[in-house]
Amino acid sequence: MRGLLPLNTQKPSRELSVEEILSWTFDLYSKNIGMFLIPIMITALVSGSLSIPIASYATKIAEIDRTAPPEVVLSQLWSYILTLLAMTIVISIITWIVSNIANGVCVKCASDLIEKGKASLGESFNFALNKLLVLLVATLITGILVVLGFLALIVPGIILYIMFYLVVPAIIIENIGVFESLSRSRRLVSGRWLKTFVLSLILIIIIGFVSFIGSLIGAPLGVYSLFLSSIIAAFVQPIIPISLTVYYYSMLAKEEQRILPPPPPPF
Repeated sequence: MRGLLPLNTQKPSRELSVEEILSWTFDLYSKNIGMFLIPIMITALVSGSLSIPIASYATKIAEIDRTAPPEVVLSQLWSYILTLLAMTIVISIITWIVSNIANGVCVKCASDLIEKGKASLGESFNFALNKLLVLLVATLITGILVVLGFLALIVPGIILYIMFYLVVPAIIIENIGVFESLSRSRRLVSGRWLKTFVLSLILIIIIGFVSFIGSLIGAPLGVYSLFLSSIIAAFVQPIIPISLTVYYYSMLAKEEQRILPPPPPPF
C-alpha cells in the first residue's frame, strides 16, 4: 500500500508550535488513514486477542474451594497466581514486540511522507523489521529507566520520559544504534522540556479518553471487553508515532537554525 500527500509536502523549515504539530499529525493521518491504521490495528488485534485468555483464567480464581483446608486454598491460590503471572509476562512480551514493529512502521511511513511525499507500507515494514532489535533494546532501556524514575518520587520518571521522547524516530529516521538514539533524543528535546511534556500530555489525554469510552462500551462483554476497547483505541493510537515523527522534524529544524551561519554584514 502506498500513501500520497500533495506534492508541496516538505519538512518543516522552522520549529513548529504544539498546535502546528498536532495539525500536521492529524493531516497526515487523515490523508493516509489506511496506511497508518493497518499496523496499529494488527497490534490491537494481537493484544486484544491475547487478553481474552488472561481475563478468562483470572475468573477461575473465584472457583477455588474456600471450604478446603487453609493450606490447600493457599496452594491453589499460589498456583493460579503463578500461572496468571507467567501468562501475563509472555503476552506482554509478544505485545511489546508487535507494537515496536507497528510504531517503527508508522514512523517510517510518516517520515517518507514528509520527506518524499509518498510512502510504502511494505518497504516501511521491512525497514522496521530490520531495526527491530535496536528498537526493542532501546525501548527496554528507556522503559526500565522511566519506571525506576517514577518509583523515585515520580518527577525523575517524567524527566526521563521527556528526555527519551524521540528515541524511536531517531532510530528509524537517522538509522542509528541504541545508545546513540538515547543521546540524540536528549539533544533534540534540549531546551523544550515543557513543550515536550505538554505535547505528550495532550496525546495521552486523547488516547486515554478514547480508551475509556472503549472500556465503557465493552464492559457488558465480560472477558471480551479488553478486546473491544483495544480495537476502539486503535483508531486514534496512530497519532502517537505520527506526532513523534512530526515533532522530530520540528526539533531538527530548531537544531539546524542554531547552526546556520550568521548573515553577512551590510555594506
